[in-house]
Amino acid sequence: MYVGLKMITDLVFVAKDALITEANDLMEKHRLWMLPVVEGEKLLGYLQKEDVRTALPSPATTLSKYELPEIMSHITVEDFVLKDIITVTPEMEIESAAEIMAKHNLPGLAVVSPSGKLVGYINRSVMLDVLVEEMGLHRGGSRFAIEFEDRPGVMAEVSGLIADMGLNFVSAASFCHDNIYILVFRVQTADLNPILEELKKRGYGIVGPEQFADQWS
Repeated sequence: MYVGLKMITDLVFVAKDALITEANDLMEKHRLWMLPVVEGEKLLGYLQKEDVRTALPSPATTLSKYELPEIMSHITVEDFVLKDIITVTPEMEIESAAEIMAKHNLPGLAVVSPSGKLVGYINRSVMLDVLVEEMGLHRGGSRFAIEFEDRPGVMAEVSGLIADMGLNFVSAASFCHDNIYILVFRVQTADLNPILEELKKRGYGIVGPEQFADQWS
């Protein structure tokens, strides 16, 4: 899955020469903590909510109601643009974008074309939707997990078993926890017992939450 297939394209952004008060109004209306700043179609950087608050007059200001509009009419977004930003391209694999967000503790990333054009945005909500989709939850069925040795052929063997039983394969994913390799499958069936019994015969360990209960009790 690529970033460009899941990115948000209905963007809210502001021009660099817009007044800081206009940017604040946009952020309040759309409940944004960060706003992309553009020059034409090119992304220049971000405007952060805390910087906007710093730029706006304090309620305790001694300026008169006549002085404030005149002063604020000269303060533009360009003075507060955060330009040292991380972006991704539409062609990037979405798991790589997720890794960047996790590494830098980012709630989202701007998506730009090779020419620097702002084309979208990807955030944590998108990542969660992708996770649910890739795990096949919306397609129903039942889920089971097995512990396995990290060796070639495990996925093919289990998938072949599912196919031999005449069941539809929905999704599969692998995880590693405390050096334990776990494969998670979802198949179109309400009764997993035949699959689990056959897997046990073949030496696979079935993994359930009880195996890790001591880690959260």
